[in-house]
Amino acid sequence: MARTVVGIIPARYGSSRLPGKPLLDLYGKPIVQHVYERALRAKLLNAVIVATDDARIAEAVHQFGGTSVMTPPDLRSGSDRVAFVARDLQAEIVANIQGDEPLIEPEMIDETIQALLRDDRVEVSTPVKKITSIHELEDPSVVKVALDKEGFALYFSRVAIPYFRHGEQESTGLTRINNHDYYKHIGLYVYRKDFLLAFTRWGDSPLEQAEQLEQLRILEHGHRIKCVVTEFDSLSVDTPEDLERIREFMKP
Repeated sequence: MARTVVGIIPARYGSSRLPGKPLLDLYGKPIVQHVYERALRAKLLNAVIVATDDARIAEAVHQFGGTSVMTPPDLRSGSDRVAFVARDLQAEIVANIQGDEPLIEPEMIDETIQALLRDDRVEVSTPVKKITSIHELEDPSVVKVALDKEGFALYFSRVAIPYFRHGEQESTGLTRINNHDYYKHIGLYVYRKDFLLAFTRWGDSPLEQAEQLEQLRILEHGHRIKCVVTEFDSLSVDTPEDLERIREFMKP
């Protein structure tokens, strides 16, 4: 039986490093429009909705013909914003699609959704990509993940995991990448709706607070996250420099 799958894009106006980020222009379209249009190309999504706390973003979505829902301004995270919208939807599966990734691949969204469609035991899935760059391996803004033999997350961290203790040579970046598969986490999540609503009601967990990684709350509560290894990558807009890099990448 077909299952209803909805993609929700949390889009907050306030940003300490880049205020009004969803509305910043990329070749004649706001960032949120690029994300929305690419999400619409995912074959397994039945609908796409922008969840926003700001009337200016809602108006921009209306102008390009999209669908938006207003959310309370005091919600703490994008996951909370997604859950607020999802609770009133007749959907079984909900994809949390980051609103600052204008180059997100529709195929990657579908890959991540497939993990839940193939296996009813999977409550949440997320994409990961093999690390090939020493810079990514050592950059704390690039979240790393260790996987078990079935592809479920053992742990997420801002430091390179695993750590090799058998000598300095083995722990150098190039040697580690050549001798072991390291994976970085890409911030797309697909949830069963009931699990999403439960997860966002749990309080912050100790490991989550230590690493500032919300997904650790799921692991600390004894649940599993299925990691989908993808060949696709995604670039987020967090700083003015990121925006310029993506503009250069998208240059006609």
